[in-house]
Formats: sequence, structure tokens, C-alpha cells
Amino acid sequence: MKEKTLLDLTKEEIGQLFPIEIRPYCTNWPTLFEEEKTLIINNIESNLFSRIEHFGSTSIPGLSAKNTIDILMEVDFDDVKNQKLIDQMMALGYEFYWQHEGDYPHMVFIKGYNIINPKEQTYHIHAGPKNHSLWDRLLFRDYLIKNPQTAKEYEQLKLQLSQSLKNDRIAYRIAKTEFVKEVTDNAKQELL
Repeated sequence: MKEKTLLDLTKEEIGQLFPIEIRPYCTNWPTLFEEEKTLIINNIESNLFSRIEHFGSTSIPGLSAKNTIDILMEVDFDDVKNQKLIDQMMALGYEFYWQHEGDYPHMVFIKGYNIINPKEQTYHIHAGPKNHSLWDRLLFRDYLIKNPQTAKEYEQLKLQLSQSLKNDRIAYRIAKTEFVKEVTDNAKQELL
């Protein structure tokens, strides 16, 4: 019998096994990103991606976060290259799925959701072309780094939501959308 993976679980099972837990900032998060970036660069054909960036709360010094390293990967949407990338990322222990948010889907690779050992380090890689709205997440990151008060407001929102939505990762993400959009819009005006 095949061992269950994260993609085999229901939303409720995922919420119970992997509740949202916000932790104080860990100085090791940038190192974990760099190590994972190096692993990818050394094991994935270089023509399958253009760049790799750290984003999300673990990329913002001093900000409390879920212990998940969020990574952006620039890729061209090409069926042959996509399949090679999927195969090579799966060989590194990643699971793959398409995420359909808004009008434009993007590739998602996840690793570390060990059903037997739920406390393992987790990684989320979001991959899309350079003109994809995914890349606005770097504007959000940079704005929070330059505006510590806004970063603290975001941290407070995440702490509140992690209590009320502890076992519902999708609702947690959606509940942050308005704040993220407002800050990203401010970042576009200020940083571009």
C-alpha cells in the first residue's frame, strides 16, 4: 500500500496535522533559504529557471512567522521544461501542484510535510514567469523591511488569525489578502 502524501489528505486532516503556529523570528531562516537555493541550483538544470528569491515572513528580519521558507522561482511556462522541472524537483523530495489563484495559475512545490513527523522543516516554492503577479510578493517583502511599523501590524494580524483559524490554512491565507493587497499597492506607488 502506498504511503499517504500531503496531496492525499483532506483540508481538515492537513489542518489537524499541521496547525498554523506563528513563531518568533529565527536568525536561521535566511540560512535555510540559502541552503535550499544551493540545493536547487546544484540539482536542477539551469535552463529550467532564471532566478530564485526568498520571500514571505521568514525573509523579513525580526518578523514572527510560520516556520516555512517561502521561495519564488522564475520559470517560463513551457510544457516540456515544466515537466522536466517537476520531475527534478520531485527527485529533491518536493510534491507538485498547480495553484489557481485569480486569473493566472502558477506552479507550487512543497516539501517537509511529513505525516509521520509533522515538525519537519517546510518549504513552499511558487514558480511563474517574470511578468506573473507572484513577483509582487517581493514588493510586499521590501516594503515591510523598509516600514517596521507596517511589519508589526502584519505580525499582529497573523497572530490573531493564527488563533482563530489555527486549523484552516486556506482561510488563514485568504484572511490576510486585503492587508497584503493594500501594502502591495502602497509598495508599487512608493518603490516603483
